[in-house]
Amino acid sequence: MTRAKLNATVGRLTVEGAVDLQAIRREGRAEDYTITPVDERRTESEASGRFNPERIRVILSGISLLAAYISEELGAATTLYLPLYTLAIISGGWGNARKAFFALPRLNFNMSVLMTVAVLGAAAIGEWAEGAVVAFLYSVSEMLEAWTMQRARRSIRELMDIAPKVARIRRASTDAEVPVEDIVVGDVMVIRPGEKIAMDGRISKGESAINEAAITGESVPTEKGPGAEVFAGTLNINGALEVEVTRRVQDTTIAKIIHMVEEAQAERAPSQAFVDRFAAVYTPLVIALAAAIALLPPIALGYEWGAWVYRGLALLVVACPCALVVSTPVSIVSAISNAARNGVLVKGGVYLEAVGALRSIAFDKTGTLTRGEPVVTDLLPLQARSETELLQVAVNVETHSEHPLALAIVRMAEERGIRPDPADDFSAITGRGATGVSEGRSVYIGNLRLYEEQGVSIEPTRKQVHDLQQEGKTAMIVGSGDGFLGIIAVADEVRKSSKDAILELKRAGIERTVMLTGDNEQTARAIAAKLGVDDYRAELLPEDKVAAVKELNHQYGEVAMVGDGINDAPALATATVGIAMGGAGTDTALETADIALMADDLSKLPFAVRLSRSALRVIKQNIGFSLVIKLVAVLAVFPGWLTLWLAIIADMGATILVTLNGIRLLRLRP
Repeated sequence: MTRAKLNATVGRLTVEGAVDLQAIRREGRAEDYTITPVDERRTESEASGRFNPERIRVILSGISLLAAYISEELGAATTLYLPLYTLAIISGGWGNARKAFFALPRLNFNMSVLMTVAVLGAAAIGEWAEGAVVAFLYSVSEMLEAWTMQRARRSIRELMDIAPKVARIRRASTDAEVPVEDIVVGDVMVIRPGEKIAMDGRISKGESAINEAAITGESVPTEKGPGAEVFAGTLNINGALEVEVTRRVQDTTIAKIIHMVEEAQAERAPSQAFVDRFAAVYTPLVIALAAAIALLPPIALGYEWGAWVYRGLALLVVACPCALVVSTPVSIVSAISNAARNGVLVKGGVYLEAVGALRSIAFDKTGTLTRGEPVVTDLLPLQARSETELLQVAVNVETHSEHPLALAIVRMAEERGIRPDPADDFSAITGRGATGVSEGRSVYIGNLRLYEEQGVSIEPTRKQVHDLQQEGKTAMIVGSGDGFLGIIAVADEVRKSSKDAILELKRAGIERTVMLTGDNEQTARAIAAKLGVDDYRAELLPEDKVAAVKELNHQYGEVAMVGDGINDAPALATATVGIAMGGAGTDTALETADIALMADDLSKLPFAVRLSRSALRVIKQNIGFSLVIKLVAVLAVFPGWLTLWLAIIADMGATILVTLNGIRLLRLRP
């Protein structure tokens, strides 16, 4: 064995190298872990659903306790009810005592040690009934705590079950069901309507609507055809598809999401790290204080031993930091799991808490607030021509060009059903436009400089061009020997979700939103006004974006940067939290950012902020509630008001309440 890593939160032990499974299982039993290989986990979980030893012991403890209490109240002999109390103590406290047995040699005075000492101490001073109550109630508490944690972990298993375990593969002209582990890159999957897609791939034949909610959290199906990417775990709705596999099963997007969510749940958030450090100091102090309460009054002041030993035991029980220790991890696990189910991949509790504290968010423009793809926004025909005639002349010339602005014109023509009649003698004029011969005349398409250099007066179009530029659009003038035919305006289209996302972020408490772009001042100003961002910075190089993020960080303390995860990497790394757009299928976005929005829009960002702030609020509630309950109960020890069974009920109640409060985060929806 070369390396081992335990993620107790999700119940996964990763071991590298040659290992002895039986030896690992023996070590696991010493720590009260049951070691099950991943491929056997489903069978084991089904078996445990039918027979659960811990549940049997809890039931036996409860029945024995009830029978002993009734026997004692009816005046039965000690020889009848005392063995029943003993059985209740042994069956209820067995798991706890076992953990304490392995913890004590390491001087690890944990919660199991506290409970075991309290139960044995109660029996030693003749308080059999109360010792049995403590053993039973604490075993119930642990069972409920395990159940609530299992609820949070279940979301990971649901992710694992999203993708089918077999796929229909076409080989040698025949279709066969093949386990996903045996599928290789280049295989062709045949996917029928209504079936889930088993592997990441690229459509080679067919068209269909794909429900990608499992990956992006977006429930509206996406229309896809040949050349489009599809992901494992998504649902093919209405068309037959042939898909070429592009990733092995362990490399699919859903596999990466599962792995990163598991890793994120193992990362300790700042509040969780604080609780762990606090508990490590707090527990020995409690043991020392309990010993002092039990020993000093009888020894120093001559008080009765039984009463003060009893109070010391009650303090051990009530001061057990169970609720405090579980208060944070169950909240973190619930929030990160919920985020993953809704298309937001959070890479750790530290980032979850950081998002909850954000005051400012900076956005890259191209590809984040906008689609990063120019589209035709205005067709302004001149000389009494129609939009169709203007577009026909323009596409005849631009069909030869690969320039993004030309491609926007070609796409618009396709949408309107206009077929190009390619111009002759096409020539691209760098930085100015293009020219060609269409319908027997020379046609020019370009900016103002193109016509100025040709010595053509552009006064008839200057005002319209200026107005379009003020709106952040690029204006192209179409002209020929007959004069100006019209103006075509192109702009990087703003995402439909961007404006609503900015508004929702402000409602969620974000004080400052800033757009960062390399575009010119006019374009930046127009788009910023359209979106409603508080500020914008234009004509920025990558290093300028880094400087802008540092400035925001200095002003507001906590700042996030939202970008595409590639060219914005320096700014993403500089921000308190880096948030990447379009994580679905994008390795760079998944790897570089602290948080990835799996859908390629901003609609999930306000949800992520609200979820993070809710998580912070729940964590603070849980920690505060746990500490207050402990303080009140400890104060009740000294006058003798606190009995052992009241102490365990207070401890158990606090633990259950904080776990249930944390698990509420699973229910928060966009």
